[in-house]
Amino acid sequence: MNISVVIPLFNEEESLPELCEWIERVMLSNNFTYEIIMVDDGSKDNSWNVIEQLATKNANVRGIKFRRNYGKSAALNEGFAITKGEVVITMDADLQDSPDEIPELYKLIKEDGFDLISGWKAKRYDPLSKTIPTKLFNWATRKASGINNLHDFNCGLKAYKSQVVKNIEVYGEMHRYIPVIAKWAGFTKIGEKPVQHQERKYGKTKFGLERFINGFLDLASITFVSKFGKRPMHFFGLWGTLCFLFGGLVSFYLIIEKVYKSHYLIPTRDVTDKPLFYIALVAMVIGSQLFLAGFLGELISRSSSDRNRYQIETKI
Repeated sequence: MNISVVIPLFNEEESLPELCEWIERVMLSNNFTYEIIMVDDGSKDNSWNVIEQLATKNANVRGIKFRRNYGKSAALNEGFAITKGEVVITMDADLQDSPDEIPELYKLIKEDGFDLISGWKAKRYDPLSKTIPTKLFNWATRKASGINNLHDFNCGLKAYKSQVVKNIEVYGEMHRYIPVIAKWAGFTKIGEKPVQHQERKYGKTKFGLERFINGFLDLASITFVSKFGKRPMHFFGLWGTLCFLFGGLVSFYLIIEKVYKSHYLIPTRDVTDKPLFYIALVAMVIGSQLFLAGFLGELISRSSSDRNRYQIETKI
């Protein structure tokens, strides 16, 4: 099979028939073999009944229904698990992503050898309250991840090699960082394609401003887990050692100063009367706690079932 299209959705009953018809038209005109996987993330409207009707009319349509709303990351993860296509395309269900982009995305993966292509909505039909935080979010993600060639990490329209979606796990709110997750999994050929962004035709957006706050927290989380998930002592132990050494050296200096001035009868305050002593003491306590956190992290990491799970490209 050439292409799997994964569509996470929540309360999008009005747009689904038009979207499915549009995708089908593109696939048939390009002679692609395909499947459409719609993941209903606990919709409260008639979305699931619409999916069932579409699946009855078109054998290429498949569906997954969640009992409740788990979020876009969970929907993508479950959709990825059942894909059969050589190339996996993700898009939103609100008709703001154009299926006409699919042939070019497919070509970039199959012929140009990219692992992942992320869409870039260079011209957006969103209010400033959404576009300005988005630009800030994308800037921070580029700096933290080192993926400097992407302008829009959170674009729903993306294309992947099948190996990518089968070797990454998307959870929490990490769908924003799939390019980052893919990079840390060893899929480094990541590109971008400017795509058409259309005005929402039905319904209203499901995302609020709180997603940007959560997004930056998730960025910190995934950066730490990706770099230090299997070796937490390298992070906590390093900073713990530095804090402890700083506190120890300051304490040693204060003691030497006290001994020196006492020997030569130079007036001086007691060590415990100096604010610097308490700064040193706090640094030593924090250093000890960080080192202990690293030690406990190592114990947890070594007990993990996937502690020796690595990304293997090929074997002979």
